[in-house]
Amino acid sequence: MHQHPTLVFLHGFIESREIWTGFTRDFPNDYPIFAPDLLGHGDNTAPVVNYSMRAQADYVAKQLQQQNIEKAVLIGHSMGGYVALALAEKHPELVAGLCLLNSSALADTDEKKQNREKNIDFIERHGVEKFMNSFVRPLFAPAHRDSMPEQLRMLENIGKATPKETFIGGLRAMAARADRTQVLREAQFPVLVIAGKEDLAVPFEQSIEVTQLAPVTYALFLAEVGHLAYLEAPERTRQAVLDFAAVTFA
Repeated sequence: MHQHPTLVFLHGFIESREIWTGFTRDFPNDYPIFAPDLLGHGDNTAPVVNYSMRAQADYVAKQLQQQNIEKAVLIGHSMGGYVALALAEKHPELVAGLCLLNSSALADTDEKKQNREKNIDFIERHGVEKFMNSFVRPLFAPAHRDSMPEQLRMLENIGKATPKETFIGGLRAMAARADRTQVLREAQFPVLVIAGKEDLAVPFEQSIEVTQLAPVTYALFLAEVGHLAYLEAPERTRQAVLDFAAVTFA
């Protein structure tokens, strides 16, 4: 029997490893799980010099080395997917599979970059707390914006506990990130794309485009789901990740 690769969960911008607690609770015991806090997030609040996706990926690679993880199935939510792609670009030998969860391999459009600059301007003028009061709700699909108060509160609280420098550094780093579609085109590992049809942060058309890139790609498209599939459709998202893990372990 093969030793299973470790499932490595990478959270998104101004999230933390805490987002995965409920999601991974019922995973089988023989699936090793590792969920680090990315630089500047969660409990990982030592001063950060470089917030770039590559710097975050180097940090994760170092963490995998310390944990003696030689093969990983990377599951990256949003910015965590950008970090996973940067990791796969530099260390493809570590990757047994890559799941982009509400994420993309494409770079920011000019419009998206301008929106990030507007967010930075708002945070510098009004602070983190006020920004978080309006940031999370639109990430849910309209059907879930009022029906998931606990999940909404969890994300708002994580964000409010995140340093202002992480907000600004993270937004600039995401705006400056490279297009990594080539990583998928050259992938020697399977790819899973999980997308919400009502995702305002990663347009659904973009997710469809990304599914065309890698030689072996699986996809889960979720109706009435926004940018938070792991909260909005946890059972189906969990099952897709477990099925994907089983493929990489075969």
